[in-house]
Amino acid sequence: MKKIIVTLALAAVFLGCKTGSSTTASAKPEVAVNINLNDVKDDKVLVTVTAPKINTDEVTYSIPKTVPGTYSEDNYGKYIDDLKAYDSKGVLLTVKKLDDNTWSIANAKTLKTITYLVNDTFDTEKGTGFGNDDVFSPAGTNIDAGVNFMINTHGFVGYFQDKLDIPYKVTIAHPATLWGATSMTDEDASNTSDVFTTSHYAVLVENPIMYSKPDYTSFDVNGMEIQIAVYSPTGKFTAESITPEMKTIMTAQKNFLGKINSTKKYTVLLYLSSMKPTDAHGFGALEHPTATTVVLPEMMPKEELVKSMKDVVSHEFFHIVTPLTIHSKEIQYFDYNAPKMSEHLWMYEGVTEYFANLFQINQGLIDESEFYSRIAEKIEHAKALNDTMSFTKMSANVLEQPYKDQYLNVYEKGALIGMCIDIIIREKSNGERGILDLMHKLSDEYGVTKPFNDNELFAKITQLTYPEVGAFLNTYVAGTTPIPYDTYLAKVGVTNAAEKVPGTIFLKGQTPYITINPETKQIMVIPEMELNTFFKNLDLRGGDYILSINEKPYSLVNIYELITESQTWKEDAPITVKIKRDGKELTLKGAVKLPYEEKNTFKATDNSKQALRNAWLKG
Repeated sequence: MKKIIVTLALAAVFLGCKTGSSTTASAKPEVAVNINLNDVKDDKVLVTVTAPKINTDEVTYSIPKTVPGTYSEDNYGKYIDDLKAYDSKGVLLTVKKLDDNTWSIANAKTLKTITYLVNDTFDTEKGTGFGNDDVFSPAGTNIDAGVNFMINTHGFVGYFQDKLDIPYKVTIAHPATLWGATSMTDEDASNTSDVFTTSHYAVLVENPIMYSKPDYTSFDVNGMEIQIAVYSPTGKFTAESITPEMKTIMTAQKNFLGKINSTKKYTVLLYLSSMKPTDAHGFGALEHPTATTVVLPEMMPKEELVKSMKDVVSHEFFHIVTPLTIHSKEIQYFDYNAPKMSEHLWMYEGVTEYFANLFQINQGLIDESEFYSRIAEKIEHAKALNDTMSFTKMSANVLEQPYKDQYLNVYEKGALIGMCIDIIIREKSNGERGILDLMHKLSDEYGVTKPFNDNELFAKITQLTYPEVGAFLNTYVAGTTPIPYDTYLAKVGVTNAAEKVPGTIFLKGQTPYITINPETKQIMVIPEMELNTFFKNLDLRGGDYILSINEKPYSLVNIYELITESQTWKEDAPITVKIKRDGKELTLKGAVKLPYEEKNTFKATDNSKQALRNAWLKG
């Protein structure tokens, strides 16, 4: 999973259901599910579940509290209404709700079907999906009748007690105008229904489906079929418009991974939010073995959208290595309603994030300067979090405070842990091997169906590498000692440096220079705040209302667009700003003056380490 924090502080229907007729006649037990996308009432979708044979007097049916790849308790059962159970004669059985996500059904030996209504999560979001109780949008659901359905299957389909390992057959009735993008194979030739079968519940959960007007492309990358599907409310973006960039990035990733990945089909589902109050607001992506679900704002300029797609898809794709291939028993035998978290988020998210950056320098997509800048930024962010907290302890307890608030460090310190291990292995092997080689060995040792024991991983890694790697893991990952990054970067001849870079025009860090008047929805320069060069050069003052820039109107509706577009403005470019000051409209003309700031970075200074450095970055 990868989350993108976008600063916007600037501101009982049972019709049309068809039940699979083969369930009772089948020699093997299965859970048959029917989802009706045609008859949406009150923004709810009807789901009918035909139960396998139950041999107990009572059985529970559960919707997940948590799903793999997310590190929060989201309680998807809260979005289920009016759950009812019937016997074969249509007689209601007694149902008792045990908690947000679990229902107990009496006389279960006679159970035939369960019906319930599903609400979507997108229209309940209040913020970014991070730091509050919102469901992270890429793990959520959307119901927009006749237009779009985001079906993260864990939000629609549950499981019976002790029946997680039997096959699922899911039939989805949908308008002929909508097409379901997924990595699963539709077994129904009809254009108004799809049939998907999986060997067990966990496989179903890992296969999201997005229904919308068909907009997709597909291409081959070294034997892997890549499918890009896009939902854009206004049609601003299409799958074709972003495919060239996605093909470049995913080809480079596949080349970087080499033999470690044998996935045959991979689907990228891109949902673009309108940013309306009832739409998604949690931006980023969620990984699956053969798919990535991405949610971003539609109002982003293309350059920023493609950049975000590169970042999040790169990260999610590398999850193919870990935890989707290399993982612990906590993940292999995941408990959806009483999850036990693994100690090794440093590997699942951290090494994944490191690869998402390393492969870009490795494959020539970015230069050394950009790579070092990213490393410096991660060090800065990591030090702003709790740098003395045991990473393994934080991982195992990430659902609880105070560890929950440190989760973002998996993308910062977690990636830096991967970097340091990579450098140690490179140094000890004279540049011949690195952390990718380690992941190859771990994937051979373990794999999709063979998990490791959490408390044995460090010893196994030490056995496959060097004692120095084991010492690093015990001291800096399990232990509470801050990592001396300079020491490890010096091994490859890289040292601290400083550079002047353009800052963000409308933000100082995460503090905005502008806000929104809640009554008029207009953008206002915050009063009594020391403004940067951009504002001073144009004589923009605190209390001024920004009405338009270069004749394009701006307000609450498109303030995010203003922020992202400002990041493309060039020094000394002409600019015209229409404002309202003291009730009068004024036009300010001038040139863009960017607010430069000094940032820490790194640069290569020791030429005697050039061979090792080249092996690290290009090996």
